[in-house]
Amino acid sequence: MAEDRLLFHEMSLDDRLVKAVADLGWSQPTLIQEKAIPLALEGKDLLARARTGSGKTAAYAIPMIQRILDAKQTVQEQDVRALVLVPTKELGQQVQTMVRQLTAYCSRDVRVADISAKADLSAQRPVLMEKPDVIVGTPSRVLAHLSAQNLVLHSSLETLVVDEADLLFSFGFESDLKNLLCHLPKIYQSLVMSATLSEDVQSLKELLLHNPVTLKLQGSQLPDDSQLQQFSLRCEEEDKFLLLYTLLKLRLVQGKTLVFVSDVERCYRLKLFLEQFSIPACVLNAELPLQSRSHIITQFNQGFYDYIIATDELGLPDSAPSSGKRKRKADSRAGKSKDKEFGVSRGVDFQNVANVINFDFPASVDSYIHRVGRTARADKMGTALSLVSHTEAELLADVEQALIGAHDDSPLKPYQFKMEEIEGFRYRCRDAMRSVTKQAVKEARLKEIKQELLNSEKLKTYFEDNPRDLQLLRHDKDLHPAVIKPHLRNVPDYLIPETLKSTVNPLLLRRRRKKKLGVASKPTFKKSVQGKNPLKSFRYSAGSSRKTKSNKS
Repeated sequence: MAEDRLLFHEMSLDDRLVKAVADLGWSQPTLIQEKAIPLALEGKDLLARARTGSGKTAAYAIPMIQRILDAKQTVQEQDVRALVLVPTKELGQQVQTMVRQLTAYCSRDVRVADISAKADLSAQRPVLMEKPDVIVGTPSRVLAHLSAQNLVLHSSLETLVVDEADLLFSFGFESDLKNLLCHLPKIYQSLVMSATLSEDVQSLKELLLHNPVTLKLQGSQLPDDSQLQQFSLRCEEEDKFLLLYTLLKLRLVQGKTLVFVSDVERCYRLKLFLEQFSIPACVLNAELPLQSRSHIITQFNQGFYDYIIATDELGLPDSAPSSGKRKRKADSRAGKSKDKEFGVSRGVDFQNVANVINFDFPASVDSYIHRVGRTARADKMGTALSLVSHTEAELLADVEQALIGAHDDSPLKPYQFKMEEIEGFRYRCRDAMRSVTKQAVKEARLKEIKQELLNSEKLKTYFEDNPRDLQLLRHDKDLHPAVIKPHLRNVPDYLIPETLKSTVNPLLLRRRRKKKLGVASKPTFKKSVQGKNPLKSFRYSAGSSRKTKSNKS
């Protein structure tokens, strides 16, 4: 019962914290927040497992801030009192943003600094010399500042937080973390948050925690069928492109959508393919600089883009089975270095994602869970569709077996889309694919590099001193990654299957009915219904039981 839940104003929190929580629109705490915050306020060490999107960041940030505010009532000296370790730079920025939102009314008393970005140590030194109350960073970055004596923690640190703990070792931070512990005081509170309790997390438990309280919340790592609908469809390479084109161009997929592919080259190949049909999408991968990735994520969250084509090739645990079933291709051909602290399927706060489409099936069960965990967050609805080729069938079987759990059958339902009904679009897709050559993909990636050079803050001074180089770069030969064919932009009415015409253009069906009844048609616009399944096509072809359930939701 909601009446029995512990609310934020009942947790003995500072009024300024409670007011900031209210501004964020949180009427009541999530399960992890309700259980973890009171225990952390008592000073206990915590090992908490809760699935992605359950509110873990606020679960440790609120008691951490409260402890700092309590300390400042008696101690006036400014010092670093809390350290938050994160596996990725994106998560570091997310944590900093959350702390700033929660300290909106006490920003003078609680200051936070994110040092996870790869700036020069000397550039970040002035920020650390001011001794911010909370420091956020990756273990390697924090250790580098400790070694350079830009940061001292052994006398002041009161709280250590490890966020997304199950990823720290898989990103190669084990030795950094062990070396970092030598710089910490003997007594401090540790809060370890994780989506899974893997062997690596157990190792962290022994390293960091003292008589911890272990919270194992939400046994299933993904929401149930009432919140998250999961589908799979067996189709080969050409059919994958054909189906994705149909879903996006006919607007059968509605709402913000993440499309996951296996590697960077596939990222650009799919983007160029969709551009042929005037379907705008942005790419997100480890080759892009942090600033660009952050900008893309912000724009996506603000609604500038509906579709992101993402890779998670470096967001996967190294311990995950790489499987001989499908090995990732090393992307050495492009010669670009990838960010080793990059992860899209984990550590990035995508907001209001309605759908996840696995264009290439993930290589492990963990990767599937983390990808699909980007949607159906908190109490919102979501849908996941996986396109599975014959070479990926065993990977699908592994995921289905892992997700069955206590259920009698897999939550991954077959998606019975009638491919023959969209056969008329095949020639258009083949026409588009002929334009997306290897050379076009290569030039698209070069164009991205050129744009990054022009926008680079680091090169700004260089270009001011060398204006000729800037002019040469700006007036260099324009790249034309793929020839856009205008006739592919529009979809002729005769190509749309009869069964989909009412879904694609509901006004058309309404006018036909009115014409039969002799009623003059008047242009109206259908209002969106809150809570309906964002993937209209699933209602169209997933069976009567799904239709009934979707209409009720």
